[in-house]
Amino acid sequence: MSIQIGDKIPQATLNMLRDGVQAIGTDELFAGKNVLLFAVPGAFTPTCSAKHLPGYVEKIEEFSRRGIDVACLSVNDAFVMGAWAKNQEVPDELLMLADGNGAFTKALGLELDATAFGMGLRAKRFALYAEDGVVKQLHVEAPGEFKVSSADYVLEHLG
Repeated sequence: MSIQIGDKIPQATLNMLRDGVQAIGTDELFAGKNVLLFAVPGAFTPTCSAKHLPGYVEKIEEFSRRGIDVACLSVNDAFVMGAWAKNQEVPDELLMLADGNGAFTKALGLELDATAFGMGLRAKRFALYAEDGVVKQLHVEAPGEFKVSSADYVLEHLG
């Protein structure tokens, strides 16, 4: 079963590339903060690179003005996420988080079995908004779609 509105974010350790690989716990990431976490099935994949990540890069200042931290999650390693961030010119305030083994994604119940496409376990495309580690909004895409997890959709529904 997947995480629901009102649930607490599960404890996990993610990685990011900042002066080498750095671990960050979900407690540190979410505690006392308003955080929009969006997930993509894979770095450098077509929709993720052409639409999903660029939308958040474009709107990062609007999220910041609203006091919301933004993080991108993918079941990739920190080096891939770092290279993708560089390729996409992602500003430092948008965290690029690697869930290398998919443990956090599984704990959320939002994993995607992409083995038929040679991609293994991945994250479903979603956007999750949490306040102090408690889920307030959750937008999970239907397979093959890109609508409810976009930066514009999320901003519109944050009120």
